[in-house]
Amino acid sequence: MTAVQKNEILLIESQYFPSIYYYKTLIDHSILQIERYEHYQKLSYRNRCYVAGPNGTILLSVPLAKGKNQRTIMKDVRISNEEKWQALHWKTLVSAYRRSPWFEYYEEDLQGLFEQPHQFLLDWNMACFEWANRVMGYDCTPTFTDRFEKQVDPASGITDARDQLKPGEREQNWEGPEYTQVFQDRTGFLPNLSILDLLFCEGKRSLTLLESSGPAEH
Repeated sequence: MTAVQKNEILLIESQYFPSIYYYKTLIDHSILQIERYEHYQKLSYRNRCYVAGPNGTILLSVPLAKGKNQRTIMKDVRISNEEKWQALHWKTLVSAYRRSPWFEYYEEDLQGLFEQPHQFLLDWNMACFEWANRVMGYDCTPTFTDRFEKQVDPASGITDARDQLKPGEREQNWEGPEYTQVFQDRTGFLPNLSILDLLFCEGKRSLTLLESSGPAEH
């Protein structure tokens, strides 16, 4: 049987601890290109992620300087560090996942990440992305755009997934991996959370689950 060839390049925005569907889309491609010259889009995964809590999903949102409605180029979007949001996010993760099978395994390393200050959202997102890839054992070295192109030539071998993955749009008819979540007995299975949820629940098996759950639909 001939092996299925991956598509060449995935062009997509950066996300804060990307969603599971982001990773499903990514593993279907050989090369990742991060868009950094787009305008920041509010109400997206760019500065937010969702994790599981005892009463359902919990939103973790990175506060931005000048508010969420700024029309700033993504590479220039600054984080507002007036409040200790990293400490709050970390406290939420500890509370939600301390009973998960793999949290203790990652705890010290991940806490170190949340103690690293960042000024720019893109830099923080990439630090989170690199951490998740490393502990999952996923080899991915992204490239970055050097200019903004509104449309991509269909013959270029590039899959343009920019702004295609939005909160609330991939949860119905979920075709991604299913696994046992911490509060599943209370909330039922919550699809398409942050990659953190999959890592805390399944650890090093996470990548195998992503690869075996079938290709993403674009």
